[in-house]
Amino acid sequence: MTATEWDGGSASRVLRRPTADDDKYSRGVVGLRTGSERYPGAAVLGVEAAWRTGTGMVRYLGPSRAQDLVLQRRPETVTADGRVQAWVLGSGTDAAERDAGETAALRGILNGEVPVVVDAGALDLVTGAAAPVIVTPHARELDRLRSSLGLEPGDPADRERTAIETAEAFGGVVLSKGALTIVAAPGGWVAHVSAGTPWLATAGTGDVLGGILGAVVAGAVADGRTDAVELAACAATAAWVHGRAGHVASVRNGGGGPITALDVAEAVPEVIAEVLRDSIA
Repeated sequence: MTATEWDGGSASRVLRRPTADDDKYSRGVVGLRTGSERYPGAAVLGVEAAWRTGTGMVRYLGPSRAQDLVLQRRPETVTADGRVQAWVLGSGTDAAERDAGETAALRGILNGEVPVVVDAGALDLVTGAAAPVIVTPHARELDRLRSSLGLEPGDPADRERTAIETAEAFGGVVLSKGALTIVAAPGGWVAHVSAGTPWLATAGTGDVLGGILGAVVAGAVADGRTDAVELAACAATAAWVHGRAGHVASVRNGGGGPITALDVAEAVPEVIAEVLRDSIA
């Protein structure tokens, strides 16, 4: 199958525009189980990004230190368990430091019915998951995931085939991060996302991507769009919004200067407003 080159027009068809009939639940609720005592900032960045993407509610469940920092930054965040339409797991966590209780909780989410975005420290739990899953690995994480699936390391010269093969192996969506992001779903659906700036190669931007993606998926689920291709389109859209927000943030910083992950999250509303405005122009 020929890859789709994802752009703002593609993203505009996926992003959910709120209506006068919406409430916070119908707009999409995203839950994040991210961050750790060692890396609490990942929770702050993911939650910030989810709110900035336009979700109706963000629930955060995590360590007390991370929870305190989340509430300081975003006091509207709900820190009680409850229904969600998408989960984000693993950002800012380390599987080697995860206790049995947290492992059981993550496995419970991965064996549920709600779509799950899986990053970093939760990728080791993907094999055998029953829930619809979107993984967001960088190259080394993708090779570790492939090893757990009984696959050989991916070919750096053929990232598209590697992503498609991995998606087929576990039955979910792969968002393979890089200067060119590749998104693949079972059945051969594939998209390329090249929006962005090299300044995005900085700590925490992957946590921001996870929050954006969780919010986009929650909005799609609220609309009843839940099959693998729809989730892959959500992943490509989140990658495009993330890349475009990096570009906007860089332009703000001296006309093309360095950025931080929080700069990227703060630029997301401008990007989404631009895309939705252009879609009705």
